[in-house]
Amino acid sequence: MKVFGAGFGRTGTMSLKIALEKLGFGPCYHMKEIVPRPSHIKRWYDISNDSSAKWNELLIDFNSGVDYPICLFYKDLMDTFPNAKFILTLRDFDSWYNSTLNTVYKVPTMLPAWFRKIVPPVQKLILMQNKLIWCGLFNNQFGNKEYVRSVYNNHIDNVKKTIPNNRLLLYSVSEGWAPLCEFLDVDIPEDIPFPKVNDTAEILRNFAIIKVIPYLLILLIITFLFVIFIYSLPHILG
Repeated sequence: MKVFGAGFGRTGTMSLKIALEKLGFGPCYHMKEIVPRPSHIKRWYDISNDSSAKWNELLIDFNSGVDYPICLFYKDLMDTFPNAKFILTLRDFDSWYNSTLNTVYKVPTMLPAWFRKIVPPVQKLILMQNKLIWCGLFNNQFGNKEYVRSVYNNHIDNVKKTIPNNRLLLYSVSEGWAPLCEFLDVDIPEDIPFPKVNDTAEILRNFAIIKVIPYLLILLIITFLFVIFIYSLPHILG
């Protein structure tokens, strides 16, 4: 592993992920990479229940990592990967808080309980996020903006105190390629705009699609049973 992000989710981590991959530091680990991998969901679920993390095994297919829950373990990662550099993505707190409140904070309640129960990986993913982020990091007080402000600022202070200056970049994705490339000692990509993705509007559109999935599943099951019934009807009547 060459690079880690120490900034919270919604500080530009998806844009940073894409940027790192364009600079040759990919694949980059992100919450987005956990969701489609049941084995990774289980590993993070176990970590959330105080199991020790085997970072080299978990991240074997990746060269960098950002976003939750990676950013919560920067101290362990700093020791495990002594040559890795760290990027602390920064964002105005009020902007970050409102974005988080209206997007990823809603994930645990986005899908109905019955759907989570019949799809165990989804249930484990949500339980893991709750334990590590909403209950663990924010002490189940994310609705208390001033409390969250203190957690947010304390995290920034702790990262700056813990990671040596020569391994740490304080960075806003609005700064673009220049400081990032200088820190990573690579050339600025020519004719490639810095990625700006995953804004609140885009996430809400994706959430609207996800919310429909359980009901599409019900419709699919009903349709399947109806087709079976129709094909079986002649035999029943005969």
